[in-house]
This record gives sequence, C-alpha cells and structure tokens, in this order.
Amino acid sequence: MTTAVSALTFPDNNPFNPADDHAYQQWRIEKLDNYPSSLDQLVVPVENLLQLSTEEYAAISARLNKTNMAIYASCAEATKDKELIRAMGQQFGLNRLDHNMCADNDAITSLTVQEDALHQGYIPYSTRPIAWHTDGYYNDHDHQIRGLLLHCVQPAASGGANQLMDHELMYLLLRDQDPRFIEALMHPEAMTIPANVEDGKELRPDRTGPVFRVYTDGSLHMRYTDRNRSIEWRDDTLTQEAVAALKELLSSATQYQFEGTLQPGQGLVSRNVLHTRSRFEDGEQQRLLYRARYFDSITISPTN
Repeated sequence: MTTAVSALTFPDNNPFNPADDHAYQQWRIEKLDNYPSSLDQLVVPVENLLQLSTEEYAAISARLNKTNMAIYASCAEATKDKELIRAMGQQFGLNRLDHNMCADNDAITSLTVQEDALHQGYIPYSTRPIAWHTDGYYNDHDHQIRGLLLHCVQPAASGGANQLMDHELMYLLLRDQDPRFIEALMHPEAMTIPANVEDGKELRPDRTGPVFRVYTDGSLHMRYTDRNRSIEWRDDTLTQEAVAALKELLSSATQYQFEGTLQPGQGLVSRNVLHTRSRFEDGEQQRLLYRARYFDSITISPTN
C-alpha cells in the first residue's frame, strides 16, 4: 500500500515535484505525445467483464497509462449484476471499496433518483447537474479515493452526460502557467470542506488538505470540487490566484476535456479523474449507474 508524501518531499526524479523541472519537462513531452483528441479513442469493446481477454486488458491498460481513464463497452446491457463491477475492479487491483454514507450495503452505490430521508439533499441522487470534482474530496487524508468505476445500467431519457478530464493534464496546464500555483495547491491547508452537520449532529468533521499530492509510488492524486459554497480556500493571494486559474481552465473547454453519455453496458474505469454530470430527465425507466469508489490505486499486471 502506498502512502502520500508531504508537499516538501518527493520520490527521486518525480515529474510532479515543482522543484524538478528536468523530470517535469521529460514527462510533459511523453504525456502530450499522441494524447487522445476524442472520447472515442478511450473506448474499448469487451466481451466478458468477469474475465477480460489479454487483448482487451492491454487496450484498457494502455489508455489508463496515457490518460488515467478508459471506457469499456460490454455486452452486459441492462444487467443489475454488481459482480461484474466488482470483478472489473479486481482485475486492475481495486479491492478496498469506500463504504460511504449513501452507498448500498455492498459498498457499490446505486446512482439513481432517490428521495428518501437518507439521500434527500445529496445532488448525486437527484436530476440536478454536478460540477467538476473528483470523488471523495471530503474524505480524510488516509482514505482518499484513488480508483473509480462507473457502470451504466440505464441512461436517462435525456441529459446525464459526463465531462472528463485527466487530472495530470490539469496539473500540467497549471504548472505551465505558473509553477507557484502547484506549490500553493500542494499546501496541506489549501482546501477545507466544512463539517457536515444535520439537525445539530455532526455527521463528518471539517476536512482540510491539499488539492494535489504525490504518493510514494510517484503517482499524482487530485482532490477537488468546483463548488462555491461550503468550501474554504487558504486565505493567501497565491492560493486564490491558483484556484482562479484552475476554475478558468475547467470552464474554458480545453482540448483535453471529453464529453459523452454512458450507454447500457458501458463503464468508466479511472484513477478518479476530474468529471461532471449534466442535468437529466428520466423517462419510463429511471437512470441507473453503479459507482464503485476505491482506496486502492489502479495497478496493471504485466502478466495478464
């Protein structure tokens, strides 16, 4: 299990170290070389989610290595078998599910409109749009979400599209603007999500931490939400400028943002990249996606 390092220490030759420009420039060239230009380039047809073929596994792995995300298109249309999701995750080293408050008993969440007392007030269980974010931004330091799977059982009658953006590309664009933005967003007090309090009872305390962090395996993690309320940014000029630059990049529809609507049997496997969801309307059948959040990072087996 890898752990996060502080903003002041990094593995050797790590491109995400703001002080190591040589490693960064080498990584930057490789990252941008043949980077996908459309969502279609992320899609991999698969026959059986329970056991990917060698070719399917290699194709998904190549996309994960390049963009930190891939979309599989399976024949599992309209199935509600969550074992498909669990098996898919396990093939990429994802086992430790985040049993968050609104998750189902098996820790895999059913994302559909729900108006009961538990789900009421939480946007993912409504038809409302969700702004740019990474999952679990309100989790504590030791339980960050590093792997994310979304599987479509039934799309909405209209709407419900997702925008996607590789968090490493956001890092790259911000660093190209001003390396000091990265330093500000790596500060351990950069972003605070205030406590979740209902009827005078604290369901979750304040969560304070960086936007960007680097783990001992050298990987970059991003913790972010584009909300304007119920969020506190570190009160210094550089942090405010960095956040403004980040928001501007997200709102400017860069060439590195992809958009699409998952269809039955399709799913996203990712290293918790930045994503959104547009407003939607249900038809005769309710929109239903399964979401699995993992504390594990995606690992790729060389022998699969």
